[in-house]
Amino acid sequence: MRMLERLLLAAALAAAAAPASAQFNFGNLSNLLDKAKTVVDAVKEPTEEEEIQIGQEFAATLVGAKPLDGDARLQRYVNTLGRWLALQTERPDLPWTFGVLDDPGFNAFATPGGHIFVTRGLINRMRSEAELAGVLAHEIGHVLKKHHLSAVKKNAWANILSEVGGKAIKMDDPRVKSYLVNFGRKLYASGLDQADEFEADRVGVVIAARAGFDAYGLPSVLQMLQAQSGQDGLFSLMFKTHPSPERRIEVLDGLMGGKFDKLPASTGKPVAARLEEIGK
Repeated sequence: MRMLERLLLAAALAAAAAPASAQFNFGNLSNLLDKAKTVVDAVKEPTEEEEIQIGQEFAATLVGAKPLDGDARLQRYVNTLGRWLALQTERPDLPWTFGVLDDPGFNAFATPGGHIFVTRGLINRMRSEAELAGVLAHEIGHVLKKHHLSAVKKNAWANILSEVGGKAIKMDDPRVKSYLVNFGRKLYASGLDQADEFEADRVGVVIAARAGFDAYGLPSVLQMLQAQSGQDGLFSLMFKTHPSPERRIEVLDGLMGGKFDKLPASTGKPVAARLEEIGK
């Protein structure tokens, strides 16, 4: 009897399901599946090609705000130094590009895919090549660890996918470009997570040492920053978007603790001397 009841119940359910399925709107199911795909795509890592394209949009935003400095010797020097540092990393084949922005403020920026910018004001305050190498290596660290890309993925990627209907992202889509430009402006104005900055410091010290420079170049820059005021307009953005120099030195000191003391400590030449050599 129990078996018969089961059979009758199954037949009843099948009969009830038939008209329901006939009336089911499969368009709704399709929409749900598209949304599910968007969510899945949102948690995927952007491809390297997408990373580079995102970086190009961010770089255009930065250069749009502050043009490149017109000193060709300076641009060539920073590019040469930056690429030498990038060769010491696990991603030497990225299209690394280094540039100097015509800005008296003290700051440096990185974008996904390998665009690095420093300001003229930062260059003017570098006391040695090792200090500049430390700053550039810190920014390279952001690229290697994909800090800006993670911020895009965490805060913008799902919205971008939604904007283009969950389809494959095309960076030349005006909607995508507009979203990336706006997000990039907010990101560079507010800064990355403090943990990202500490990690970039750690990575930067190692890269500089690999390249033959004094590993204490970056800590030296941070010590210089300690003497500056966050109220000074030339330093205000740096202080707003980064942990305090005191805290960064404290973290680095705990990690370095004598580990780099026996390495070659080349400070390189003063930047002005390097520029004279390039001009000859």
